[in-house]
Amino acid sequence: MEGYILSKSLSIVLLVVVCLFFTVIGIYYSKKFSGFNNYLTANRNVGFLTLTTSLVASALGAWILFGPSSAATWGGIGAVIGYSLGTAFPMFFLTFLGKKIRNENKRGSSLVEFIRKKFKKNFFKFILILTIFYLFIFLCAEVTAISILLNYLSGIDLWITASCILFFTLIYTLYGGLRVSIITDNFQLIFIIIFLLIAFASIILNNSGNLGLDFVSSNNKHLLSTSYLNNYTAGLTFFIAVAATNLFHQGNWQRVYAAKNNKILHKSLIVSGLIIIPIVFFMGYAGLISKSLNTDVSPDLSFFNLLLSNQNEFLALLVIVLGLSLTISTVDTLINALSSSIIVDGKFFHKLKVSKSLNYSKYLIVIMSLIVFFISSRGYSVLYLFLLADLLCCCFVLTVFYSFYNKSLRLKNMYLSVITGLIFGILFFPSMDFSKSILVGILLPIEAFPDFIANSLLFTSFMLATLTPILAWKIK
Repeated sequence: MEGYILSKSLSIVLLVVVCLFFTVIGIYYSKKFSGFNNYLTANRNVGFLTLTTSLVASALGAWILFGPSSAATWGGIGAVIGYSLGTAFPMFFLTFLGKKIRNENKRGSSLVEFIRKKFKKNFFKFILILTIFYLFIFLCAEVTAISILLNYLSGIDLWITASCILFFTLIYTLYGGLRVSIITDNFQLIFIIIFLLIAFASIILNNSGNLGLDFVSSNNKHLLSTSYLNNYTAGLTFFIAVAATNLFHQGNWQRVYAAKNNKILHKSLIVSGLIIIPIVFFMGYAGLISKSLNTDVSPDLSFFNLLLSNQNEFLALLVIVLGLSLTISTVDTLINALSSSIIVDGKFFHKLKVSKSLNYSKYLIVIMSLIVFFISSRGYSVLYLFLLADLLCCCFVLTVFYSFYNKSLRLKNMYLSVITGLIFGILFFPSMDFSKSILVGILLPIEAFPDFIANSLLFTSFMLATLTPILAWKIK
């Protein structure tokens, strides 16, 4: 079709084939690993290699094709560093916290479950609702990302891609649970690594003279400048946002509990973090190069503008397979995380037996998926959706983890701290064009605020959401 690199029919065939491939694998292995323990925690028997590949594959969703490069186009080298370190930080942090929680809750399967057993009050319900909402937004962002990608490459309507991804992934994930999600992650990571290597090689070969820092400096000096404020604010913002998000990702916590032992968990988390850092860094650095080559590049599509600058059909096909593999590996993790959260923790809203809670979770997830389908078909900014999900986690990250080590923190203060973070974060969270927020520009004129706040709404929002909860810890 004119204006697109690939034909719509070819892309649809590839979409269905890749989805079917992972679905067949998922269903095949589901029959080998049945049972409730396999569904929730993979029978707590996952080895080093399998756990490592699963952690990496589930962490590297379609967001890496959009988020790091998009952030780099306005956040500079700081955003690139912050994004890559923030993505890997939870892996390193969980080497300590994961072991602690595994030892204290040997039969557990979620972080919220640990919170419930620790406080034995309704605070866990509050955190559970926020966690489920965060996972839901994350799911919307992932499906939106791949839908926009296929639309960009071949003009496929957003709803077609969204419906295929959700339909096929739901089939095998709701059938096989965590064990199947981990097994398909192994296949997906092979695809991801192969296609990323090809993509990186292509970018290096086609832009051999334009990859150095001197090239970026000569065209967009501010993106590397030590006096460019966004290099600091964006870097810190993305580090906090991505790190907080992954610390509360139920998919990560399921894998913490699924490890065969603490030694395997420790090694897998370290290796996973070390693999993730260079991949995310390169994706972000590609955004710097793309912006330097074309100052008018669309931030969300900066990586693809760089990779597909020659309109190469073969590379476009690889991008689709890469994007689908990344998306499916993350979507099945998110669906399974939602299912696990509803089964393990949601039953305390209504006293249900395990078998009934499993069916109940499947019905709820199908309903959620219909809402995800509607939202992802609208084509909202991918980075904006991810940032919204990140904001929710920042509101309660310090309070929850601080409470693990400070037993004197009262329940009233915990509620108040999280609500405080939510209020301040939402008041300053920027609109989709990042020009204003609820408080700055809507309730009050922009001129009423210092230039730093007016020009750094995202940074202000995340810092206030993360730090203002501390003020409520000591209130009597």
